[in-house]
Amino acid sequence: MKGEGPKRRPRVDGGMDVVETAKAVIRTEAEGIARLEERLGGDFRRAVETMVECIESGGKIIVTGVGKSGIIAKKIAATMNSTGTTAFFMHPVDAVHGDLGMVGGRDVVVAISKSGRSEELAALLPTFKRLGTEIIALTGDPESDLARESAVVLDVSIDSEACPFDLVPTTSTSCALAMGDALAVAIFVRRGLKAEHFAFHHPGGALGKRLLLTVGDIMHVGEEIPLVDENATMREALVEIIEKRLGVTGVADGEGRLTGIITDGDIKRILMGNPDVRDIRDIKVKAVMTRNPRTIGAEELVAKAIQTMEADPGRLITCLMVVDSEGRPTGIVHMHDCLRTGIA
Repeated sequence: MKGEGPKRRPRVDGGMDVVETAKAVIRTEAEGIARLEERLGGDFRRAVETMVECIESGGKIIVTGVGKSGIIAKKIAATMNSTGTTAFFMHPVDAVHGDLGMVGGRDVVVAISKSGRSEELAALLPTFKRLGTEIIALTGDPESDLARESAVVLDVSIDSEACPFDLVPTTSTSCALAMGDALAVAIFVRRGLKAEHFAFHHPGGALGKRLLLTVGDIMHVGEEIPLVDENATMREALVEIIEKRLGVTGVADGEGRLTGIITDGDIKRILMGNPDVRDIRDIKVKAVMTRNPRTIGAEELVAKAIQTMEADPGRLITCLMVVDSEGRPTGIVHMHDCLRTGIA
């Protein structure tokens, strides 16, 4: 807590080498953020519950701050929006010139101020009180005017900024940002949201694809699936591998369930490992196939398919048979198909 014990001297010294300066800055900010963990408890829980109740009752989160705190407020609002919590940034100066119209009685204001004595924020407090809008303060001074007018106070005080003069907002802004991220993620988890909800707000680019694109969207189906009966000969398997151009064929039993696979690599290994074998074309595939191959469901994400193919570094594979709940092949997906999506 600010004011407890002697204040630490800034760790950054004007005479430092630039690399040592950078290390000291990062260390100072990291230590400041780490100390936030010790302060998380009932106040943080109340803040989360207050915001969850606000959102579920049709309200919104208004995040505000001046200067560097305002920049942090914009980022926190953006993070909340991306995780399904409706939030807006409101600049305090613009607020007194009309933007206060965006604030309603069901809303919650998250006010960020290192000192808690910002004149611009102070001018808004009477209006928030008249509207019945609850305030959650992120401040470095839990005894400040802002803190006294707030329903919940989250202490983001620091020992020192990461500059030689303990003036430039560095550690303080990093701590405010970390607390804002903690709030956004905690609300996301508290509301029981899933990756699909996050993806809904990120439909474009690699992120959206990673969270939304399924194996069923890109797999080869129908006549494109390389598949032979387990009583087929290697001659038939070779034809299937060559014609389907995926370097592999699935092997199915009499009821159509996948029982194994044969790859062009398997053929090479059979020949290299058995020098006496000159012609493998009449060998039954079930005698040499790889049993219990890795498979995937059509509803799984493409990202999961890539992870499955790379799961065993000692035995990387480039194709996955796609099977239904009864183990019958419904498609096949190749690593190249996954890479073309831009996910990996």
